[in-house]
Amino acid sequence: MKLVRKIYNYAIFTGVLLFAASCEDYLDINENPNNPVDAPLNGLMVNTTFETAQNTYRLGSTTSNYVQYLASPNQASSSDIMDDLSFNNTWSNLYNAMTDLNDMILEANETGANHYEGAGQILMALNLAMTVDAFGDVPFSEGLNFETLTPAYDDDQELYTQVFEYLDNGIANLSQETDLPIDEDDFFFEGDTDQWIKLGNMLKARYLNHLSKTGEYSPEEILAAIDNGFESNEDDAQVVYFDEEYNPWAQVAIDNENLLLGGWISEQFIEATDGTTFGVEDPRISYMISKDTIGGEYIGVVNGAGRGSAAEQYSRSTLEVGDFYSSELSPLLIATYAEQKFIEAEAAFEIDKSRSYNAYLDGIRAHMTKIGVEDSEIEDYISDDAVSMGEGNFTIDHIFKEKWVALFLHPEAWVDARRYDYSYDNFDLPENLNPDLNNQFIRRLRYPDSEVSRNRSNLPDVTLLDRIFWDE
Repeated sequence: MKLVRKIYNYAIFTGVLLFAASCEDYLDINENPNNPVDAPLNGLMVNTTFETAQNTYRLGSTTSNYVQYLASPNQASSSDIMDDLSFNNTWSNLYNAMTDLNDMILEANETGANHYEGAGQILMALNLAMTVDAFGDVPFSEGLNFETLTPAYDDDQELYTQVFEYLDNGIANLSQETDLPIDEDDFFFEGDTDQWIKLGNMLKARYLNHLSKTGEYSPEEILAAIDNGFESNEDDAQVVYFDEEYNPWAQVAIDNENLLLGGWISEQFIEATDGTTFGVEDPRISYMISKDTIGGEYIGVVNGAGRGSAAEQYSRSTLEVGDFYSSELSPLLIATYAEQKFIEAEAAFEIDKSRSYNAYLDGIRAHMTKIGVEDSEIEDYISDDAVSMGEGNFTIDHIFKEKWVALFLHPEAWVDARRYDYSYDNFDLPENLNPDLNNQFIRRLRYPDSEVSRNRSNLPDVTLLDRIFWDE
């Protein structure tokens, strides 16, 4: 706790410093030689690891309605019906992180701090991929140096090439000796270089797996990355929150208790875990969400329909403080061993069915263990014929279903939903769906109003139904 308080206090100072530096770069006027314009590497590390976690939450808070973990208590809410929204803040926060990472990579390269450079490259790959996965083509080659207010948009597929280059270069830099090791300024791994290398390989497997609908898909390359990736839950990339800064999902639960409604659970998620859809009750449900306090049941909200006649505050299941994902000091998960196991299961499915099946079961165990499910409950669930169906009856659908549960509230779940064409069992379009979607699920976010107003000449002409390159 002393360590995280120290980091948090330093992060406040760093945030002020980074803001001052970025403003100076952007305006390039009134330079004061007595004020620093280059943030220190350790300050950049604090800021970028923390903001990467926050960006994971920010995207997840939008996409969790699209993949129907969450539903709005209000009828025809824009978040539920996949409306044409502007995501100015999400866009700005992603670019703020990438701008700081660009500074960190350049400074680390100039000073020979190759471990900082490598970690920065891995974080850049992560933030860039999140941006592309949400928006498609985005400014990058001209988007981080403030030399133009109207940066060109880069092709989404070409940007993925850069994602892999960042990961490969990051792993290489972290694999070398250094005179400037990462220290306590690292919210992910507290300077553990081996963990950063594992994360780089895990992310390489993740983003290679995104290519499953393209001609570039290589199961062998994915499995090779996995072999150098995470080895257990202990390797998970996560940010653990602390007294001065609550987990943001906990804040959603706290706000809901105070009648600022949010964090209501979709009927789809409840029926997938309470035995309705798949015929087996998943013990994880009690570790992830609340029962309604009136009838003591798990009751969800139909996306787009709102709570209907259930006007009472506690008449539906919600996120609640005390559960794994929504307690004040809960970790926010960036990349996990459980996710990696499901990636392994998918990649191995056509070339090594036995490896695929075992990875699928290991993924379930890893996630259940992570969130604190009792051993007896784990074994009861996994021994059920609906879960352990045997290699002969094992299908890709089983992998996607279990991975969807394990990625609860994570934006990666929306990538999977699009790759899978939203084909989960009994997965319905929301009521009152945005009519512009023509009875189809959303495929990308709209570009923010800030880009429409200042960079219209470069803005791609796309709709919510136009697909990211890996989804075509």
